Amino acid sequence: MAQKRQRQVTNPIREGLKAIEIDPERVENVIVTHLHYDHAGNYDLFPRARYHLQDVEMVYATGRCMCHALQRFPFEVDDLVAMVRKVFAGRVEFHDGASQIAPGITVHRIGGHSKGLQCVCVKTKRGNVVIASDATHLYAHIETGRVFPVTYNVGDVLEGYATIKKLAPSMGHIVPGHDPLVLIRYPAARPGLEGWVVRIDAEPKIDKPA
Repeated sequence: MAQKRQRQVTNPIREGLKAIEIDPERVENVIVTHLHYDHAGNYDLFPRARYHLQDVEMVYATGRCMCHALQRFPFEVDDLVAMVRKVFAGRVEFHDGASQIAPGITVHRIGGHSKGLQCVCVKTKRGNVVIASDATHLYAHIETGRVFPVTYNVGDVLEGYATIKKLAPSMGHIVPGHDPLVLIRYPAARPGLEGWVVRIDAEPKIDKPA
């Protein structure tokens, strides 16, 4: 997929999991924030997993909106077919809005960037941390109210910023989906993994204005 989209994968997911001693074959739950090509795929990597997805995301990604090239651009048909196969195999759990996946882990429908986009709220030792995924691509988006151009509904993006801020105790508890600063602000999960795998349960180092 990276080759098709002219992207370069530097650290495959399998290698990242191996680096922190997680066996993908033992993973039992996978939260799919949305079905865009860069957040889907790798479905053969987790043979035991149950996938968690918002109802409206599946409807959106397989419905009439995909008749339009502009709206289907972020999706790949093979990813969608793979998810449908998981549905028929009894390995998908659909959610409608806010839902608890496990104690201390909840999902919340945000929409905006994709119609059924969901963020993940995780209870940690420093309080609730919101894994925003593409509800805010960069810190700058939620901090300044800017909107990433690939968007289903601008209003939902902006309302999503408000929802995320309510879920998080502070801006320092929000982890955007694509900001390289995440790998700088948070400490490595262990020595040697700097700039690759970080601990978001730790306090981030945020530069303060002089």
